[in-house]
Amino acid sequence: MDVVTINFIDEKPKLNNPIFIEGLPGIGNVGKLAVEHLIEVTKAKKFAELYSKDFPPQVFINPDGTVKLVNNEFYYRKATNKNQPDLILLTGDYQGLSSQGQYELVQSILNVVIELGVKRMYTLGGYGLGHDIKEPKVLFATTHKNLVKPMKEYGAIFRKNEPGGGIIGASGLLLGLGKLQGLEGVCFMGETPGYLVDPNSAKAVLKILMKITKIKVDLSRLEDKAKEIEYIAQQLSEMEGMGKERGDEIQYIG
Repeated sequence: MDVVTINFIDEKPKLNNPIFIEGLPGIGNVGKLAVEHLIEVTKAKKFAELYSKDFPPQVFINPDGTVKLVNNEFYYRKATNKNQPDLILLTGDYQGLSSQGQYELVQSILNVVIELGVKRMYTLGGYGLGHDIKEPKVLFATTHKNLVKPMKEYGAIFRKNEPGGGIIGASGLLLGLGKLQGLEGVCFMGETPGYLVDPNSAKAVLKILMKITKIKVDLSRLEDKAKEIEYIAQQLSEMEGMGKERGDEIQYIG
């Protein structure tokens, strides 16, 4: 097995000037939730699987008892009318564990999407605030100045020097390496507490993408997930408060 191995399922799709949207695990799993929801509701088709030696040495156990080696997966969705673009979507189980692995992984992803005609990409992630937020805003950063104004018109926000440490991981590296290879790109970062998966932030990001792609997406399932997470967070907060009142120490097994 090479450092990165990509297995195509049947033939590579023939697409018309597609845009690429990435959503891998990260803060609040915002990008992953958004892309997985987009794949589900648009019935996008999987066309390739990516494996990497820089992923954790792990397999998942399927409901039928078989195992699945951890990976990333490519999907495509063809436009249903002339106002929509064709899409290439990427999500997966993990990002690379090392700096070198991340670079190799991202370059392999770029090789695939460039070959399929991508010139514009949107990467998705979370911007951790460390506290609860009811109506998350979506921050952005882009590869080219001419993209700043239209992104603001779509409702995304640019804040100087935020995030302070830059964009770490695949969402940022795709933009950086992609720009060197002639691609335009935007990273959307949904505000999130950062300590639980955040469907509410993913919904905010998808609202921006719907305006860009002209693809209407039913967000009701994400809204239901957001209510479940809110309930869990409330229960945890109440348990923590009770523990403090009693002076208990909460122990975790990991």
